Amino acid sequence: MVDTSLYAAFLLAAFVLCVTPGPDMMFIVAMGGRGGPTAGVMAAFGVACAMFVHAVAAALGLSALFAALPTLYHVLRWAGVSYLLYLACKAFRDRSLPGEERGSVGPGHRRAFWQGALINLLNPKVILFNIAFLPQFVSPELGHVPGQFMILGITFVVMGFCVDGSIGLLSGKLAGLLSRSRRVARGLNVFSGTVFTGLAVRLAATPK
Repeated sequence: MVDTSLYAAFLLAAFVLCVTPGPDMMFIVAMGGRGGPTAGVMAAFGVACAMFVHAVAAALGLSALFAALPTLYHVLRWAGVSYLLYLACKAFRDRSLPGEERGSVGPGHRRAFWQGALINLLNPKVILFNIAFLPQFVSPELGHVPGQFMILGITFVVMGFCVDGSIGLLSGKLAGLLSRSRRVARGLNVFSGTVFTGLAVRLAATPK
């Protein structure tokens, strides 16, 4: 269903993109630092699920429709900015020890998942990325274009989760080793808040 030479080129390009630090990776590092290894992995899983939604949208042609509606683009962008600033405020105001944050095994980890998913879904740049990136590796001559989109999208999602999940796990373990005092825990929260603020500014300042 896919051109093998194009697929090989896609694997290389996707790997480079996955290991290159970006907004999603920074968000996952911050989540792992605040909530521990499981929270970091769950945030990565949320991002991966959102990426799958984007891949389905690209396969159905919805991404191109989105690109044709500038108003929707800006609404989604500012919703993402607002949500990131909300997370930044929560992080700056958090005074709990890391152990207290990690104690909420169920809700805390589910929250990390949904936050990762929302951050990715509310980033219109991800949708535009799918419009620009995936079609380069689709061969219309082979037919089954939506199927080719799905194969490429699922491949990218799995590869991204393997990389991001590992990053989230390692950042959580490292934070667990460092955060033995309330002062260090507070520093981690400030770091997370700074990351969220930076991501918000980056999303707000980037024009379509």
